[in-house]
Amino acid sequence: MSKPVLTIGVPSKGRLQENTFAFFARAGLPIVQPRGARDYRGSVTGLAGVEVAFLSASEIVGELARGAVHFGVTGADLIEETLADPASKVEMLAPLGFGHANVVVAVPEAWIDVHEIADIEEVAADFRLKQTRRLRVATKYVNLTRRFFKKHGIADYRIVESLGATEGAPAAGTADIIVDITTTGSTLAANALKVLDDGTMLKSEANLVAALNAEWSDGAQELARLVLARIHAEEEARSKRELRTTLASPADAALTGALEAQGCEFLTGDRVTLSLLVAKSAVPGISDLLISHGAKRVLVSTPEYAFSAENPLFDRLVAAVRARGQASLARSA
Repeated sequence: MSKPVLTIGVPSKGRLQENTFAFFARAGLPIVQPRGARDYRGSVTGLAGVEVAFLSASEIVGELARGAVHFGVTGADLIEETLADPASKVEMLAPLGFGHANVVVAVPEAWIDVHEIADIEEVAADFRLKQTRRLRVATKYVNLTRRFFKKHGIADYRIVESLGATEGAPAAGTADIIVDITTTGSTLAANALKVLDDGTMLKSEANLVAALNAEWSDGAQELARLVLARIHAEEEARSKRELRTTLASPADAALTGALEAQGCEFLTGDRVTLSLLVAKSAVPGISDLLISHGAKRVLVSTPEYAFSAENPLFDRLVAAVRARGQASLARSA
């Protein structure tokens, strides 16, 4: 078997793996495991030279940092927590629309006067004065917590590294507050905890991440271009809608200008029968505008893909790899 030219690290199990498979399939990049689910190596149908490595969440971040994989699918929370200087090692290319969760500061609901991060400094001072000890913060996100608390001027606390269910630490008496990741907040509420009003440290979701110090040969870059073109086409299709309509008379300069101002992309040159690509959120307003200019009906459809001559994800990758190469040269000079 020939050596792979481009390697993509994806989650080895669970819901994240299922969502990753579904995302790549929607992008026209179906992942296959020739020897079954127990196989830790796979491929992408139709792209010879691309290998898929099935790894744990922490392994994906580590392999990205080492440059052992070219791309990885992982959460922004793990990147920010694990890597001291993420921008020097990876490029966050695209959010993938799944794996949403927030890293938050949560305190006991019984603390009725504590609503914001600013209140924590007063609580910490009170613990020091009345209980002669530091405020204890249970978390798996040690680095994120330290950076966030430093940013807010909170210094009098002690981190209790959590190895189990972090949300249970205050009730168990091993910590006073927690920093944890949550999707709905229901587990926090079940443990009589509340998220501070400004206590969201990071809004995370699964991302396609590129390793800047991987071996970006010409072959790897060409395969990356093909992969990223398809992912961008799926991303565009997910966020855009096609509007089709027929006007009573050709669109005048005022209507054309108004449509262009709202980011409409004209897919046809005919100013009577219009086909427009527009942002999903703009569909109602643009439909109203077209009807006010003589359209009897506006049909809205969701494209499966939206390919274009531009490949902004690949352009970002190339720019980031080149910038890191120049930085490396500068350090060695």
